[in-house]
Amino acid sequence: MTTTEGVAAIEGLLVPPGHGRVVRTPAQHVTFKVTGSHSRTSSTFEVLVPPGFDVGAHVHTRSEELFYVLEGELDVLAFEPRVRTPDHWQKWESRSGSRVVRATPGTVIVVPPGCPHAFANPTETPAKMFFQASPPPDHERYFEELLEILRDGGPPDHEAIEALRRRYDIEQLTPLKHR
Repeated sequence: MTTTEGVAAIEGLLVPPGHGRVVRTPAQHVTFKVTGSHSRTSSTFEVLVPPGFDVGAHVHTRSEELFYVLEGELDVLAFEPRVRTPDHWQKWESRSGSRVVRATPGTVIVVPPGCPHAFANPTETPAKMFFQASPPPDHERYFEELLEILRDGGPPDHEAIEALRRRYDIEQLTPLKHR
């Protein structure tokens, strides 16, 4: 903050296209756009979802998330199913009849705390989404620590990933998958 003639000058944050810190693994490409150091309410990311990637159904007790599909198509889930089966969340159905949908550009998904959710790219084309997570900086730290676990490129340390998820309020309901 600077001052001009005794008045504090407040400046916002502008992140041009192609800018932001990138976290990249074979299964993820996440660009940090707004972090907890810039916002008290949420962290914001641009996420490239490669063909064949499935984040797996999961739930947060504290976090709220918002997804906005920018490019491509994703299968998405955002409801409590009748039965939480240990695999194939794409076949889940809610008590009210909701089912997994194919999200296309312009689709918004809002996930309140406690709501199971998932996304997967079943196509042969990468998808891109805007992703916001609240409160910050939990997802920032999760992505950073996940990158450290996956950095070697060998088989993932599933116990370390499970411990990481527990630390960051992620209860994994079905497996994460990628080609």
